[in-house]
Amino acid sequence: MFERFTKAARGVVKGAAEHAERSGAEAVTAEHLLLALLDREGTPAAGVLGRICPAERRPALVAALADARRRAGLSRADSEALAGLGIDVDAIVARVEAAHGTGALSGRRRLSGRRPFSREAKAVLENSLRMALARKDREIGDEHLLLALTAAGGVVAETLADHGVTYGAVDAALAAPSAL
Repeated sequence: MFERFTKAARGVVKGAAEHAERSGAEAVTAEHLLLALLDREGTPAAGVLGRICPAERRPALVAALADARRRAGLSRADSEALAGLGIDVDAIVARVEAAHGTGALSGRRRLSGRRPFSREAKAVLENSLRMALARKDREIGDEHLLLALTAAGGVVAETLADHGVTYGAVDAALAAPSAL
């Protein structure tokens, strides 16, 4: 499948692995794929992201991802559902971090060597192929990775949607003549 990736898409995958390594993560996740996409410039996905989520709004998106990681990957919807049951996720996180240190629930440890791709990240990569086929594209570009991230569900897709980056918005931006 990787032979069908464009240079930009390969750069995202490589960048995601680098993000995982720098953060000490056990595996490359969908979050790392998104962070690598946000790092890119001059690619189809970067152009789309620039139109939907301008650079000045990206720090808020990255902060929202970090906040979700701090909550052990619970999405905002998960936290709200638990709050409805009387469970204060933020209070639990604060108590765990007081006892075990900041970021104790993030699952980050200092490791060396290559990281495997998480099941979630593999699903994004596989779905990027489906996105390319659905659009009748011959190669898998970084724009297909972005589409797959928005369609994946979970914390990354929710965080993107909270910042206006939805499947529909990305698809529409790609269809616009100035997208590529």
